[in-house]
Amino acid sequence: MMASMSHVITLHGVAPSNRYCRRFSHSNPRFMTMAVPTRVATVKSQSCNSKSTAEIDFSDPDWNTKFQNDFEDRFRLPHVTDIFPDAPSMPSTFCPNSRTPRTNDFPGNYPLDENWHGYINDNDRVLLKTIRYSSPTSAGAECIDPDCNWVEQWVHRAGPRGKIYFKPEEVKAAIVTCGGLCPGLNDVIRQIVITLEIYGVTKIVGIPYGYRGFSDQELTEVPLSRRVVQNIHLSGGSLLGVSRGGPGVSEIVDSLEERGITMLFVLGGNGTHAGANAIHNECRKRRLKVSIIGVPKTIDNDILLMDKTFGFDTAVEEAQRAINSAYIEAHSAYHGIGIVKLMGRDSGFIAMHASLASGQIDICLIPEVPFNIHGPRGVLSYLKYLIETKGSAVVCVAEGAGQNLLRKTNATDASGNTVFRDIGVYIQQETKKHFKEIGVHADVKYIDPTYMIRACRANASDGIFCTVLAQNAVHGAFAGYSGITVGTCNTHYAYFPIPEVIALPKLVDSNSRMWHRCLTATGQPDFI
Repeated sequence: MMASMSHVITLHGVAPSNRYCRRFSHSNPRFMTMAVPTRVATVKSQSCNSKSTAEIDFSDPDWNTKFQNDFEDRFRLPHVTDIFPDAPSMPSTFCPNSRTPRTNDFPGNYPLDENWHGYINDNDRVLLKTIRYSSPTSAGAECIDPDCNWVEQWVHRAGPRGKIYFKPEEVKAAIVTCGGLCPGLNDVIRQIVITLEIYGVTKIVGIPYGYRGFSDQELTEVPLSRRVVQNIHLSGGSLLGVSRGGPGVSEIVDSLEERGITMLFVLGGNGTHAGANAIHNECRKRRLKVSIIGVPKTIDNDILLMDKTFGFDTAVEEAQRAINSAYIEAHSAYHGIGIVKLMGRDSGFIAMHASLASGQIDICLIPEVPFNIHGPRGVLSYLKYLIETKGSAVVCVAEGAGQNLLRKTNATDASGNTVFRDIGVYIQQETKKHFKEIGVHADVKYIDPTYMIRACRANASDGIFCTVLAQNAVHGAFAGYSGITVGTCNTHYAYFPIPEVIALPKLVDSNSRMWHRCLTATGQPDFI
């Protein structure tokens, strides 16, 4: 019997990524612990998540050259010519000056406009890191070696190429949205369809309800065109629906073959991208000319190497409503305490940024920074201090924070994630209990806006971001790439091999300037 998608992802979806980075065990089974060869020194890695380490033989005088060569090899983008060396290319049919193909007798005619210089050269690169740290002790320093020597690391610039490897009239493109809801899904769907049509593609479909749509006989393809998607960005949710889990990789690729799909655009987070990478590898194994392109969708902003993911800005903005409500409730009550729980299983970016933006948070708790609830240096003790000095307090906590304080569950969701207990409810209950025990009145209010935030429409910033991500996803597919995802790196759009961004989740560095700024804004102490 074919394994479920979540099982396949665990076994095959995450290929060994950075041979200088040690993976770590995680509650989600898609993050596997791997052995790493022993080397001379252990320092923070510039190309990894800040919690990872690099092990390099720095006694080798050519270590930096070897590191760069290894980096370039790992970040090389899989291409259709890897499997089909003689695959023909043709001049691009994409022209921003027109919303229709450039020739009257299209399809079949591919003239190249030599006078237009709007295409991206395949050798264009984007610098991955822009800060040159002088010392490992600098705040947020990400160093490769103990002396923090500068080593340039470049990734591929995203955008339209002058040569394409798919004839638009022969393409059947499909879009699938997986995981949970996130602001901006409809914006991405819409712009993928519009950009495909500009290239000249006429066969575009949506796969309903995530990977499940590839196997469930009751679910049929959704025909897509500009007319269908024209106004879908004006509402939240996903036109195609979402779900977690799904069939096995082999079954999905069988479905791709049966449907004649040659381009698949996958919108989702780490687990979804692991599935997309497994699908890509299976297509290559079967020698199928299919392009698999990811668009990173995670409201938690926990994808490695990227500035941010779509939906994050909207989530931070919408969280302000909940925080302001909690502040008003707390400020208006006698000894009022407002508690707001925000999204963030492994990464506290939303809680941190929302706290910074609001200016109304006294305590921000995130998964990356341990804390105690009880004791003289605990959260409850500080809440008592705030009540005595300010008369009220507001707490912002990420959903994955303080899970070590709660009794673990053995349950997992369809994506293989451990089901967390509610840290917000726990803090609410412990706060009420504590103040009752010490004989101090406290009016505690708890707000969980999670589903209100997930279901809302993308704001202007995310709307622009989603539009450009979608355009570049289509450009990458026509350029012949597969097994890649698109994102921003130092404000520039770039392509990344999927294994490099799913090796582990991006986390808040507790020594970063941004976390220090948050602590300065809240004024909170350490709770250990």
